Amino acid sequence: MTDLPALPAVWRPRTTRLVAYTTAGVIVLGMIVLAVVVAPQFKLFDRILMVAFAAVVAWVLHMLARCRVSADDSGLTVVNAFRTRRLEWPEVVDVTMTTGDPWPTLDLADGTSLPAMGINGAEKARAAHQLTELRALLHTRGEAPDPA
Repeated sequence: MTDLPALPAVWRPRTTRLVAYTTAGVIVLGMIVLAVVVAPQFKLFDRILMVAFAAVVAWVLHMLARCRVSADDSGLTVVNAFRTRRLEWPEVVDVTMTTGDPWPTLDLADGTSLPAMGINGAEKARAAHQLTELRALLHTRGEAPDPA
């Protein structure tokens, strides 16, 4: 079995954050420039709407970039794009992620599942390492059976 990560532990994607924040910055900056240099028939209200649209797009990208999975002594906090959920260790039965999945899925004791968008499947080696750490914590702290 792998060494357990020190608690509290936080897993978050690097690539998603980099792409989302870079894209948001380019869009906001581009729309500000466009609002300044656009033809004179566009009024102040139109220019403000251009920048406001960019701000909305940047907000959505921020919501995607903030995804993470945090573990502490009492359980997990899963922060997905538009929802945060706190789970105690016994509530999480298993975590699964097959090749090609965008992120792992937490199987919960109540029979439902919860995506954990904070571990990004596109970052293959990093995601595999993060998933191994999460599984090790789950099997040590949760009520899941030992995989041995």
